[in-house]
Amino acid sequence: MTGDDGTTKVRAGRRTVEVKRVDKVLFPGDGGAKEYTKGDLVDYYRAVAAFMLPHLRGRPLMLERHPDGVDGPQFMQKNTPEHYPDWITRVEVAKEDGTVRHTVCDDVATLVFLADQACLTLHRWLSRTDDIDRPDRMVFDLDPAGDDFGQVREAAGLLGELLDELKLPSAPMTTGSRGLHVVVPLKGEEDFDQVREFARDVADTLADAHPDRFTTAARKKDRGDRLYLDIQRNAYAQTAVAPYTVRPRPGAPVATPLTWSHLDDPDLDARRWTIADAVEQARTNPWEGVMSRPRALGPARRRLDALRG
Repeated sequence: MTGDDGTTKVRAGRRTVEVKRVDKVLFPGDGGAKEYTKGDLVDYYRAVAAFMLPHLRGRPLMLERHPDGVDGPQFMQKNTPEHYPDWITRVEVAKEDGTVRHTVCDDVATLVFLADQACLTLHRWLSRTDDIDRPDRMVFDLDPAGDDFGQVREAAGLLGELLDELKLPSAPMTTGSRGLHVVVPLKGEEDFDQVREFARDVADTLADAHPDRFTTAARKKDRGDRLYLDIQRNAYAQTAVAPYTVRPRPGAPVATPLTWSHLDDPDLDARRWTIADAVEQARTNPWEGVMSRPRALGPARRRLDALRG
């Protein structure tokens, strides 16, 4: 039941979380896009929690907050504010000049609380708190020069084939923005530098084979109209958008895990799923059997070196 001040109490697992101003519009219905409120955001994160939490538990987060909705100012939050409830997990991690106390989302109550804080997008570390220097995910971010998703689908298909050759399991995910992420589960035996170096060599192999279509050039002016194979997420303290997180764009699109067969759909694009239908997609368990098969990079490194001659 919602009070006169727009506050409601939401049951979230074993806890009850107070959500303020549930009718506040976070996603205006501009240009034909559907309007969504904070209450809609909370309802979505509650509904998707069972599918999303396995990708969040034990990982430091960077939180992208939009207190006045997607048309207002945004800020990126790394340090956990003092006023956050004491039942929310924190982790203190080292940085160059000290430490950062990151929020960790281990349960549905934390997810609901963050939605109340107008945290639209959760950016996760690729390592977990129990082994912070060794990532258990490797991410390739396929970033098109424009809005040509056909270019993204082609790059993802070729990257998936190369990873298959290296005997590395992988799975694609729309970013909810413009591109795709291809995610590889790792055993956590290598540190960030080793993982990033391997990812760079994989990306270079693909770019060298198709120099007119793909590039690993970090500077935009050097890319032209080629798709950028971005491996920069694979570094200590860097983050990648979490599976099933909402993106701050009209219509509330969602970063959504896919099967490889989804790439055969010519109508697929990065914003295909929104908070209206992403839970339905999550229920199909598109990454089934992939993230549970992590690999060490040693054998794949030997195969890649042999391929590159």
